[in-house]
Amino acid sequence: MKNSHKNILLIQLGDIGDVVLSIPAFRTIHENFPDANIIIAVREKAQELIKNLPGTHGVISINQGKRSFFSEIKYQWTFFSQVRRYQFDLVFDFRTGTRGAILAFLSGAKERVSFFDHDSFWRNRLFTMLYRMDYHLPQHVADYYLSLPQAYGLKVQDKMPEIHVTPVMEREAADILEREKIPSDLPIIAIQPFSLWHYKEWGINKYIQLIQRILSEYPVTIVLTGSHNEYERTQLIIDQCNDFSPYVRNLAGKTSLGELAAVFKSCRLLIGSDSAGMHIAAAVGTPTVIIFGPSAPASWAPRGEGHAIVQKNMPCVPCRRKGCDDTEVSRCIEELDVNEVFTIVRSQYERKYEH
Repeated sequence: MKNSHKNILLIQLGDIGDVVLSIPAFRTIHENFPDANIIIAVREKAQELIKNLPGTHGVISINQGKRSFFSEIKYQWTFFSQVRRYQFDLVFDFRTGTRGAILAFLSGAKERVSFFDHDSFWRNRLFTMLYRMDYHLPQHVADYYLSLPQAYGLKVQDKMPEIHVTPVMEREAADILEREKIPSDLPIIAIQPFSLWHYKEWGINKYIQLIQRILSEYPVTIVLTGSHNEYERTQLIIDQCNDFSPYVRNLAGKTSLGELAAVFKSCRLLIGSDSAGMHIAAAVGTPTVIIFGPSAPASWAPRGEGHAIVQKNMPCVPCRRKGCDDTEVSRCIEELDVNEVFTIVRSQYERKYEH
């Protein structure tokens, strides 16, 4: 089997967290096909996280920007013409969406592998090999993605996601920290307060109180991270930290994802909500404290002794819904006290890890 495929396409068109949690599956395929040319297709925003993965020979970036009708036709024609040049003979699609299925089919690969989709008969017909493996709790999402190459018969050696941070990425991160006037002689704690989903967020005022508690006890610098769209809300947190504001920096929107991974690697700890940041930090070896609400930590939380979660002990948790009764408001998050979070932060910060 190891020498039977020369060009392999791996498709993961999910969110950033899905891409990071697919890394063990990507690595498994490389380890079982060490001589194959492996290309990974992801959304454009995630390409920096995987372009340096050992065993990866290239990235196909999916640009989902809006285009005119004729521009879209031209883009699709050029895109699929380039894909066909790789002459793929094997494809793994790790999602059950239609876009990945079309890419797998039009890649020209004779062998196309994916999960069976109970809701899309026509999508299933685009693959040559399907596995009926539905996700169920308490399976971790990383293990779910890994189950696809396992079902195909590949041997797994390591189940932990790992992002490779190159020396160039480390220098870029150092330049960012220097530009933001972050002291090099103090430990750094990163906080990522916001999420793509507001019902997962703890709240600005509580983060302000948490930052004040941390800085009153530890000589550290705190960097707040997030997207460009979150910059103003992030700055609002800093502005209300009063006397502690000079020890807090706003990096929201100031890093690419690759740079963010390198910044996290230089941090002593990441605190944040259930979002992409926790996956990136864990994958570069940084300990985390993650605040969970209605989501299931068994599915998404970073694994290993370097990681801790904080979640309210309520009979309905985790409900895995978009807030209470899908209202976008999560009582389990809103009732989580600052003291509960700080207790875990203190424990994590004072533990010694190899990092």
